[in-house]
Amino acid sequence: MPPSRRFVCIHGHFYQPPRENPWLESVEIQDSAAPFHDWNERVCAECYAPNGAARIVNNKRQIIRIVNNYARISFNFGPTLMSWLKENAPRTYTMVRDGERRSRRRFGGHSSAMAQVYNHMIMPLANRRDRITQIRWGIADYRQHFGVAPQGMWLAETATDSLTLELLAQEGIAFTVLAPHQAKRVRPLHEEDAEWIDTSDASVDTTRPYLMRFPSGASIAIFFYNGPNSRAIAFEGLLNSGENLSGRLKSGFKDETKPQLSSVATDGETYGHHHKYGEMALAWALRLLEQDKTVRLANFGSFLEQFPPENECEIVENTSWSCAHGVERWRSNCGCNGGKPGWNQAWRTPLREALDELRESLVPLTEQAGGALFNDVWAARDAYIQVILDRGAESVERFLNAHASHPLSEAERLRALELMELQRHAQLMYTSCGWFFDDISGIETVQVIAYAARVLQLAKELFGGQAAGLEPAFLAHMAQARSNVPAAGDGAQIYARTVASKELRLEQVAAHYAISSVFSSFPEETDLYSFHVRRISYDIYSSGGGRLALGRTHIASTITGQQGAFSFAVLHFGDQNITAAVKAYADADAIEFEAFARQAGEEVQRADFPEVIRQLDQYYGRSDYSLTSLFTDEQRRIIQLILNSTLWDIENSLTTIYQEHASLLHYLSQTGLPKPPALTLAAGFAINAGLRRVLESDPIDAAKMQLLLSLAKADQVSLETATLGYIADQRMKRAMLELLMSAGSLEILDRALSLARTLIQLPLETNLWQAQNIWYEILHIPVAELTALAPEDRSRWERDFSDLGACLSIDAAAISAQEGVRASAAD
Repeated sequence: MPPSRRFVCIHGHFYQPPRENPWLESVEIQDSAAPFHDWNERVCAECYAPNGAARIVNNKRQIIRIVNNYARISFNFGPTLMSWLKENAPRTYTMVRDGERRSRRRFGGHSSAMAQVYNHMIMPLANRRDRITQIRWGIADYRQHFGVAPQGMWLAETATDSLTLELLAQEGIAFTVLAPHQAKRVRPLHEEDAEWIDTSDASVDTTRPYLMRFPSGASIAIFFYNGPNSRAIAFEGLLNSGENLSGRLKSGFKDETKPQLSSVATDGETYGHHHKYGEMALAWALRLLEQDKTVRLANFGSFLEQFPPENECEIVENTSWSCAHGVERWRSNCGCNGGKPGWNQAWRTPLREALDELRESLVPLTEQAGGALFNDVWAARDAYIQVILDRGAESVERFLNAHASHPLSEAERLRALELMELQRHAQLMYTSCGWFFDDISGIETVQVIAYAARVLQLAKELFGGQAAGLEPAFLAHMAQARSNVPAAGDGAQIYARTVASKELRLEQVAAHYAISSVFSSFPEETDLYSFHVRRISYDIYSSGGGRLALGRTHIASTITGQQGAFSFAVLHFGDQNITAAVKAYADADAIEFEAFARQAGEEVQRADFPEVIRQLDQYYGRSDYSLTSLFTDEQRRIIQLILNSTLWDIENSLTTIYQEHASLLHYLSQTGLPKPPALTLAAGFAINAGLRRVLESDPIDAAKMQLLLSLAKADQVSLETATLGYIADQRMKRAMLELLMSAGSLEILDRALSLARTLIQLPLETNLWQAQNIWYEILHIPVAELTALAPEDRSRWERDFSDLGACLSIDAAAISAQEGVRASAAD
C-alpha cells in the first residue's frame, strides 16, 4: 500500500478545571501543589511547557534536538486553562500557539488544535440553552487564541448525546472525537437499504471516520479513537519507551485496501505530568514515525478532507469515555471513583439537584431583569464571551452597544454586567471535576460550590427579596450531600465553613489594601486582583514599636464596575499584632475624618496608644480586620516577612553552634560514634544555609561551595536538594536570560559559562530546562543580530557557547550538524 494511505494521529486533551477564586478572578495558593504555587503552575511545569520544547537525547542523555510536540499531534486546550496560560505562563502560551501555526503548515492548512466546550460541562446533563452557550463560548475562545474558526470540538469527558452532536453541527463544527464504546451501530453511507451493524460492544472500526446525520439536515463527522492503544498509553506504561509507543501506534491498522487512521486519545497531562518524561517518549515516537516511509502523521481535519466518511453511525446516548455507566459519574453514586474503601459518592446527587434548582430558579429572574436591559438576554449571554476574553473598556462598550435595549445609566450598566457575571458563574458551577473525584470536600468540588456562592451573592444584589429563598433551598439540598470525611460534615457545612468565608465585598478589598500598605509601598493607583485601587490620602505615624496608618481610598471592580470610597485606620504593634478598621467614605466626611486623623496622629506621637484605640473605636465603631482578613497569597507573603527575621536569628544561632563544635562532630562522624541529634540539626541548618547563601551570591564563591559540600559529606549531612536545586536552576536561568539580551557579549558568556561549570559540581539533580531552552533560542539568533560580537571574536564565541551547551547537557555539535548553527528552527 502507498505510504500516504496509512496515517497516525495522537490526540492530547490538555485541561485543568478553572481554579480562580470567584471574587478575585485569580488562582490562590494551593498547598497540595507544593513546591509550586498551584496545580495549574505545577502541571504547566511538568507537562504543558515541556511538550512545547520536548527533548530528544542521545545515549549519553545529551540533548540533540528540542522539538514542539504541539506541531505534530492533535490537541485541545481547555479555554479556561488557555486563558490562564496567556496570563501566567506566556512562554508556554506562545509555544502552544506556535505549534498550532506549524501544524497548519504541516497538515495542508488544517489546524491540529480542536476547540472545547467552554468550562468542561457534561453536555447531556445540561439544558439546551447552556449547551449552546458552552459551544459558542468555546468557538469564540478558540478564535481569540488561534485567529481562525475551529474545525473540531472536544466534548468534556467525551460525554454526549444526539442533541449535543446536532448542536455542534449547527454551530459549524465539522467533527468530534469519541470513545469506541460510544458507537451504537454503523452502515454504509450511500446504501439506504444497507443493514445497520451493531457496534455497541466497542467493535467499531476506529481507522475511519463516520458521519452522523440529524433530522434537521445537519451532520457531523465522528472519529472513534483506538481504545486499547489509548489505554496502554494512559495506564499500561507504554510511554516508558518511544520505540514501543511508535510500534503500538502502527499496530492499529486493519484493512490494508483502504486509507486508514490509527488514532489515540488521552488526557494531555499523560505526557509529562502523569508519566514523567512522557513528552520525551512522545517526541521520540513522533520522530520515528516521521522517519518511517510506510506511515504518515496526520490530524483529524487533514484526514477528513482527504478521506470523507463512507459510513454513517449512530451513538449510544448519554455516554462518556470515563464512566462505565454513561454519565452517572456526574450525578449519582454509580461506583466510578478512586477506589477508597468504605467511601461512597452519594453526595453527587444532592449537589447536582442543588445546582439544577438554582439554575432553573434564576431563569425567570434573569429574563425579568434582562428584559429591562437587553434586547435578548440570552443572546447577550452568548456574546458576553467577548467581554470575558477582553475586560478592557472598549470591549465592554462594544458589548453594551450591541446588546443593550437602550443607552444605559451607570446604575443600569452595573446591573447589566452583574447579570452577565451571574450567568457566567452559573456556567462555571457545572464544571465536571466537581463530581469526578471521591469526596465533596475535595478542592475541585469546593471550587464549584464557590461558583454557586458567587451566583447566590449576585442574585441577592440583583433581585433583592425575589432571591430570598434561593440560598435556603440550595443549602437544604447541600445538607443531604454528606462527606466521607467526618470532619467535613456535609455540603452545607462545607459551604458555611470554606466557601461563604470567601465572599467578598468592596469593604474587604479596602481592608486588604489598608493592612498590606503597612508592609508594602503602593503607587497612587494600583490593581489588586480584579479591583482597581486609587489612593485619596495616606499618612503613617510611628512611635516606639507601634505604627498607625490612616488613609482614604477608592475601590472599583474591573469586572462589573461596582465602586466605592472608604477610609481606613491600621494599628500595628509589630509581628502579627495588627488591627484595622474600615468604613464607607464620601466627600462630605472629609472634615470629620481629617480631624480624627490629626488627633489620632498626635496621640501616636505621645505614644498614648490606649487613647489611639479609643479614638478608633469611637470613629469606626469597631475594628473588624486583622492579618486573617488578607487574601490568602498576601497573608502568606506578610507572614513570611514577619518570620524572616526570626528565622534569620535561629539560623545564625545554629550556625554559630555548629562552627563552635564542628571539630567534635567531625570526630564523631569519623569514628562512627553516635552524634547528638541537636548537633546534627545544627550542622544541617548551617551547611544548607551556607549553600543557599553561596548560590544566591553573585558571583558564586566556588571555593566556599566546595568546602561546604566537603563538610556535608564528612558530617553526613543531608542536603536540601529540592530547595538548592531550585535556586541553582533559577540562577542559571537568569544568567541565560542576561546572555540572550546581551546581543553576543563575550563577557556575559564568560560569566554564564563559569556559573554553569560551578553548578554542575553540585551533587543535585538540577532541572536546567529553562536554561537549555534559552541556549537553544540563542543558537538560532542570526549572527547579524549579535551586534556586541566583533567579527574576530566569533570563533571564541562559538567555542565557549558550545562548552556552555555541554555544561547544560546539550550536544551542540549534533544539533549544529542537524540544523546548521544560526539556522531557523524547523520544528
